Amino acid sequence: MYPKAYLDYLYHFHCDRDYFECHEVLEEYWKEKDVADREMHWVGLIQIAVGLYHHRRGNFKGALRMLQNAHSIICKESAAINALGLDSGELVKLLEERMDCVRMGKAYSSLSLPIADPELQLSCEDMANKSRKPWGTASDLLDDSLVNRHTLRDRSEVIDERLRQLDLRKRREAKD
Repeated sequence: MYPKAYLDYLYHFHCDRDYFECHEVLEEYWKEKDVADREMHWVGLIQIAVGLYHHRRGNFKGALRMLQNAHSIICKESAAINALGLDSGELVKLLEERMDCVRMGKAYSSLSLPIADPELQLSCEDMANKSRKPWGTASDLLDDSLVNRHTLRDRSEVIDERLRQLDLRKRREAKD
């Protein structure tokens, strides 16, 4: 009923609190679609994970920006969010509370998404049990590989692609 990437997102969000991986799996799924068919509610969920990743690292400015963007999308896409088995109204409230915490410079605490579909909840808990991970555990703030994941990965492909795009832009500008 739900896309595997979404179930993986929920698993990482609630079991190991690997928000970086949440972003990766859902963004990959979102990008598989043609640009015209990409649904914004996925972006909202991605931005929640990115916002929490920033908050956990103490990047309050980045966290607030991502959470505000996510809030705006979730408000507009409430029907799609509800169709994903989440309670969009409760999610909006949670995001508003988290944005207030970020604005006040409060330390990160783990957040759980409001799953409204009991079957989705059971599926997620089953995934957790099969991998022997507790569902809903708090972030391990001492795990550097979790907290600073973006600094530990190989970014050579991303950098190469950015350089390629920059070169293409310069060539287009030179023609104009």
